[in-house]
Amino acid sequence: MKFINLLKKELSELINVQMIATLGIMLMIFMIMGNIMTTAINDVVEDASHPSVNISDRDDTELSRQLISALEAADADVKVIESEGDDYAAILNDNKIKNIVIIPEGFTKSIEAEEKPELISVAKMSSAASMANISNGNVGASSLINECVRNLIANSKGIDEDELDRINSPVEVTENTVVDKSWAPISVGTITAKVAFQNIALPIALFVLLIMTSQSLISSVSSEKIDKTLETLLSAPVSRMSVISAKMLAAAIVALINASVMMLGFTFFVKDGLTNIDQEVTDTAKQVLSTGDAFQRLGLNLSAVDYLLIGLQFFFTIMICLSISIVLGSLANDAKASQTVVLPIMLLVMVPYAISILADINTLPTAVRFLVYAIPFTHTFTAMSNLMFGNTAIYAFGLIYQIVVFAICMFFALRLFKSDKILTMSLNFGQKSKFKKSRSHSEE
Repeated sequence: MKFINLLKKELSELINVQMIATLGIMLMIFMIMGNIMTTAINDVVEDASHPSVNISDRDDTELSRQLISALEAADADVKVIESEGDDYAAILNDNKIKNIVIIPEGFTKSIEAEEKPELISVAKMSSAASMANISNGNVGASSLINECVRNLIANSKGIDEDELDRINSPVEVTENTVVDKSWAPISVGTITAKVAFQNIALPIALFVLLIMTSQSLISSVSSEKIDKTLETLLSAPVSRMSVISAKMLAAAIVALINASVMMLGFTFFVKDGLTNIDQEVTDTAKQVLSTGDAFQRLGLNLSAVDYLLIGLQFFFTIMICLSISIVLGSLANDAKASQTVVLPIMLLVMVPYAISILADINTLPTAVRFLVYAIPFTHTFTAMSNLMFGNTAIYAFGLIYQIVVFAICMFFALRLFKSDKILTMSLNFGQKSKFKKSRSHSEE
């Protein structure tokens, strides 16, 4: 009963109106960003399937008019614009357009003279955002014009479509992917994209979980120490083991709530976008093998046991973070110090988080790999990847290593709580005692 009361006390301090309001605002921001991202992706998909092309025909020949007709036949929204000169910025601004393809004068003559004709493509860049610049009708228009000219030249040389196709693609490449002892007739790029879609949530969830956990527990311990309530609590007829357990469990519950809300918001953010992109990947691969079937053949689908093992590493990662946070929180003797002591955990989380997104930790140089794996949080960031690709030995070593680290951290946290050092430890490194000593000397 005493433990339940302690747990209720800790939860009431951590779960407050400010926390709930912050979570609501964060969820709303994710939803708004998700809608914006979905709209941007839909615009890109729409432009790709039904491109809008602005074209200026300065050559004004039968061939150039045929090229424009070919664009219209390809379901492109073609707008013919009159232009002159090479002030392309003025052309775009005067016509209030973002891109234009210019067929220059002498285009047909160059083809007839068996020379390479020039095609001018102009696109306006108005933002550094990748989604704002990815949609460009000029690319499709230029490719189609290039194909039309190629066919025209081939016909003039007496080359039929079959011969031209063999010239353009003399070799038919059949892509296959091997994972461990299994293989599937699908490209590595398609599998990589699918794996990235599945693994994108885990590092973010873990990162948020660890940061929220450490901050909440450090703030709780440091504030109680500053307000002298921790001293009162430890002097009460309650087991100190119950006190530390209640704090850790309350912090874990709050961290789980924070992470759940963050992941819910992140789901809103990426759901439609990843669905659209994943559908494009699947449609491209259907002619060989669907990504779902390929994952099944390659053994990349995770089972319920695999997810249980990932959850087990999640658990020990949180426990390690909580035990370290208790020690760090006891070092803070003011609000500023409580913000400073969280930095070591943030650095230990940031390093494997960044590396797991940018590279495969198992392919790093040996010294760097051992250094990164020495961070206990790293093993959870790589858990899903290791289980997917059959690196069970690495996973098992990581789990055992985390259990050992947790035991060591918990040992020191318990020793700290069972002694009075938790009330006297600080980051002043003896400055307080020196101040007292100098003060006593001055009084003498």
